[in-house]
Amino acid sequence: MTPHIEAKQNEIAKTVLMPGDPLRAKYIAENFLTDAKLVNTVRNMFAYTGLYKGEYVTVMASGMGMPSIGIYSYELYKFYDVENIIRVGSAGAYSKDINLYDVVLVNESYSKSSYAKTQGFDDDIISADNALNEKIKETANILNKKIIEGRIHSTDVFYSNSDIDYLYNTKKCLCTEMESFALFYNAKILNKKAACLLTISDNLITKEETTAKERQIGFNEMIELALETAISL
Repeated sequence: MTPHIEAKQNEIAKTVLMPGDPLRAKYIAENFLTDAKLVNTVRNMFAYTGLYKGEYVTVMASGMGMPSIGIYSYELYKFYDVENIIRVGSAGAYSKDINLYDVVLVNESYSKSSYAKTQGFDDDIISADNALNEKIKETANILNKKIIEGRIHSTDVFYSNSDIDYLYNTKKCLCTEMESFALFYNAKILNKKAACLLTISDNLITKEETTAKERQIGFNEMIELALETAISL
């Protein structure tokens, strides 16, 4: 147990899927896992461990933003011996050519967050684990699932006046979210593996967007890809 996770040591699998929304974690557990057990309810940050095609997988919410995923991913890695975390989240596209429900595999996360400096690093770009990303791409090929791979923008501020043209054309960021930068740094300092899959929930250029309900339950392509990867590790 930790200050934020009440699960027993043997109740968390080696690979964890980590959506931001606790209700998305509940949806994944109820619709994709068998014999799913609720192993954490502290602060309503739901975690479930169950079987996917006979293999144990945990799905646990991270909450929104870097401080929140920073806490939960660190405790999972450090105190529950988790080896792999695959974030499954939503993102806002920075290009009119990226469509709603497209799935993005993050190879690098760019941010001006202070998270890295607090951890003793000066970089503003950090990579996902290459071996884990290769496994995701291999699985996508087997499942004939289309993914877009590239750098994304991880921000601390949801309601910001970011220069999208600069971020897309100069920094080469395909889309934006709020968690991957901290997750990747925790994996780096703890010698663990992290990856991030994102489904485009809105397009900041065309102004298309999904509803809250669609974001909660409509990302099945990404979820299936993450789960199939998890059981192949």
